[in-house]
Amino acid sequence: MTALSNSNDSAITLEEWNGSSTSKLSKTFTIQASSSSVSFKRSGARFTHLWRRLLQALVPEGFPSSVTADYVPFQIWDTLQGLSTYTRTMLSTQALLSAIGVGEKSATVIGATFQWFLRDLTGMLGGILFTFYQGSNLDSNAKMWRLVADLMNDLGMLMDLISPLFPSAFVIIVCLGSISRSFTGVASGATRAALTQHFALQDNAADISAKEGSQETVATMIGMALGMLVARITIGHPLAIWVCFLSLTLFHMYANYQAVRCLALTSLNPERTTIHLQHFMKTGQVLSPEQVSAKEHVLPLKLTVWSSKNADLLYTKVHLGTRVSSLDNMEIKEHLLSAASYYAKAKYLLVERNGTVNVIVHKDSNAADVLKSFVHALILAMNVSESKSSHSDSQMWIDKHYDVFIHKVLLKLK
Repeated sequence: MTALSNSNDSAITLEEWNGSSTSKLSKTFTIQASSSSVSFKRSGARFTHLWRRLLQALVPEGFPSSVTADYVPFQIWDTLQGLSTYTRTMLSTQALLSAIGVGEKSATVIGATFQWFLRDLTGMLGGILFTFYQGSNLDSNAKMWRLVADLMNDLGMLMDLISPLFPSAFVIIVCLGSISRSFTGVASGATRAALTQHFALQDNAADISAKEGSQETVATMIGMALGMLVARITIGHPLAIWVCFLSLTLFHMYANYQAVRCLALTSLNPERTTIHLQHFMKTGQVLSPEQVSAKEHVLPLKLTVWSSKNADLLYTKVHLGTRVSSLDNMEIKEHLLSAASYYAKAKYLLVERNGTVNVIVHKDSNAADVLKSFVHALILAMNVSESKSSHSDSQMWIDKHYDVFIHKVLLKLK
């Protein structure tokens, strides 16, 4: 960006300013020219210019106003866990190559190639199966799957490290490790896309993604250098290798947990919607994204149940998108017919069975209809657990409070 001014008819001043319309501009260079002389002046120290150039390669344009407030803490923890990952990769890869037979005269090229091919093949198949079963669930639970992905990566590297200890089961162990890492590739890539959309405040998701790649490249180079150093120091000392690997793994798990914990997502998923609804029913107000994030669980449900005795998993009692063809039992059809009168004007139908609320969505329903059906199902699940008149009471609450609730939620999420 330049600024041109005329001091008089025979002299001009040309200024260079760095920045964008969304960030604070700073003057970096000045040219003063007249008919008799030309002078150049660089603003700021040379180190300042180098630091600015480095930032331009690593952070999005317009930083920090072009990204959300949780971008910086997340990237710091994410970079630290990346350093740990690349350092441990050197140790696990060294053990894997040793088990395949690298450096041994008795090892054959075709044998090592076949083992490596089988390892990669099982990983590819594992990635396809994981996408088939969980692909549609990655966006709504990005924080949980981000954490699970890195834990599965830890498990895969652990299997590579122990593979030389069990020569007879080597192929099975490395294939299981490859499958574990394939889950990581799918889940990590998908959740990264969801988080990039969250960070982007100015439709700059592509820029954020590109700068994320630069940050990861820097972390990879540093991590590989540290990994080679650690591998060099610990070679021939199994105990030292295991101490380093396990210590770095514990740090990796901690850094990942802190990374997902600092995220304050502004989208609604089943758990965040439930947290908003329960607080609204108690106080008449809704929480901010940061307050909801503090209450949200990032561990898988099976771990959440025993890690938090007070965990309220009301949303697990709602089954969204139930197929009509699945209602093949006469008793269920009777429930369907008795409930239909309450939802004559809605684009969904709620059927309660054994404490679970099944949501049947109309083919012409949109996102707003689906959200309303889920909130209605939560209210119905609450009434069922409290032995209230389920359908009539839940319908009355929706008619009276739903519009106010959604309006307040949307205001908080903006």
